[in-house]
Amino acid sequence: MSAEPGAAGGPGRHVLILGGTTEARRLAEALARGPAHARAYRVTNSLAGRVAAPVLPPGETRIGGFGGAAGLAGWITAHGVTHVVDATHPFAERMSFHAAEAEALTGVPVLALRRPGWSPGPGDAWTFADDLAGAAAVLPSLGGRAFLTTGRTGLHVFADLTDTWFLVRSVDPPQGPVPPRLETVLARGPFGLEEERELLTRHRIDVLVTKDSGGGATAPKLTAAREAGIPVLVVRRPPVPEGVARAESVEEALRWLGAEGPHPLG
Repeated sequence: MSAEPGAAGGPGRHVLILGGTTEARRLAEALARGPAHARAYRVTNSLAGRVAAPVLPPGETRIGGFGGAAGLAGWITAHGVTHVVDATHPFAERMSFHAAEAEALTGVPVLALRRPGWSPGPGDAWTFADDLAGAAAVLPSLGGRAFLTTGRTGLHVFADLTDTWFLVRSVDPPQGPVPPRLETVLARGPFGLEEERELLTRHRIDVLVTKDSGGGATAPKLTAAREAGIPVLVVRRPPVPEGVARAESVEEALRWLGAEGPHPLG
């Protein structure tokens, strides 16, 4: 279902942004800095709390889960939420389905804000997997020194690959089961093309593993891999729940909210 314009903004309108992405922050900033009718929205940003020191967007902020779809529905009702924008990471599948279930329980409309995914271009050598387990199964056939950029919470899926050397980059140190041959770089993106070239060369990477997150912030690693002739193993993103309205940009989300107008989106 595509996004459709909503009613004009006004007093008493409360937007819950399920965030943690660049798009979520840009939407909160646009509502905070936009024309008067856009600023009439009360904005609450919800963050999962997986990063120890997150960069907080404008508006109110809550950190932590809701306790499933019923908990989210209860929070929406108790706090007078009139619009929900699911701007979580494209791979935050559980939260997206909870949002869809909460829409059914409360009648409060939900918009899934998802940046477009990546597509291979000339010179790319991409292999696709449906999930992390599928990626772990095929990885040993593609290379022995992997730059694993699928997130620190999924490292346990690769823990049995004892012959593969892994480089992992994350904001916080990984926890739980991890591959035995692992080096971690603690850093917060975005990362430029020259940085990615240098990293691949310095660590002698021969395969890149990534999720189809889309967007430009983490795309330079794909360019660096193409230039170096390194294969890329791409985990496909899960689908948006059926029946949920969708937008691919902050501008589309603003129109859906009825907060269109000149916004300093930067």
